[in-house]
Amino acid sequence: MAVIALKCPHIKVTLVDSNPDKIKAWNGPIEKLPVYEQGLSDIIEQTRGKNLFFSNNISKAINDSEIIFMAVNTPTKTEGEGAGKASDLRHIEACAKDIAKYSRSNKIVVEKSTLPVRTAEKIKEILEENKKGIYFEILSNPEFLAEGTAIQDLFKSDRVLIGGDDTVSGQEAVKALVNIYKSWIPKEKILTTNIWSSELAKLASNAMLAQRISSVNSLSALCEKTGADIDDLSKAMGTDQRIGPHFLKASVGVGGSCFKKDIL
Repeated sequence: MAVIALKCPHIKVTLVDSNPDKIKAWNGPIEKLPVYEQGLSDIIEQTRGKNLFFSNNISKAINDSEIIFMAVNTPTKTEGEGAGKASDLRHIEACAKDIAKYSRSNKIVVEKSTLPVRTAEKIKEILEENKKGIYFEILSNPEFLAEGTAIQDLFKSDRVLIGGDDTVSGQEAVKALVNIYKSWIPKEKILTTNIWSSELAKLASNAMLAQRISSVNSLSALCEKTGADIDDLSKAMGTDQRIGPHFLKASVGVGGSCFKKDIL
């Protein structure tokens, strides 16, 4: 959202959180922001108070906005049906209920979180059940970022993926989001799909990357048995343009939270 504020100075961006301490931190000293990413503090410094704002007034922000991005945690369920594998969507559902509760005009609602396929169906069901007479268009726009290089990943994305319904209103919503990203992303790197393909693409991409790490680690074990060198092997494989050099570094395995939960 900070990058959108930087690249689209004509758009007012408001980030909201139910935790007042987080909002206080985002409004606090630049050197003490709650998240560190190289380059982020510079962007916040340039945009905060101009067209980028942080607030815990969720009702006002929802009502005032034309496009709402839902970016909340979707951890693996720890209890109930699907425990240990399925995504816990309670935060997504709570957000959808808030959007329905406080909206007084039509909205475009954008999924940013990593979600099971067809979650948009559940979101729309919640929105329509709780708010009659207001129309909501749901889009999927998953992030493809790596911790530590998130800002550069946003500036020079391999692709931006936007999924929406194949209806007149759905395609108008897709176009509105495309026009935002076109401010800094080349048009040929903005991919548009149906909403289900977009939701699945995020999971499939992470699964494919984790698979490469798993494969090279298996080959590393084989190298230890045969006397081959895994770095030489990775280079030899990676120079094949059909394979490419990325994610072929032998390691302890996948790290972070995303790959593990997405595979589950």
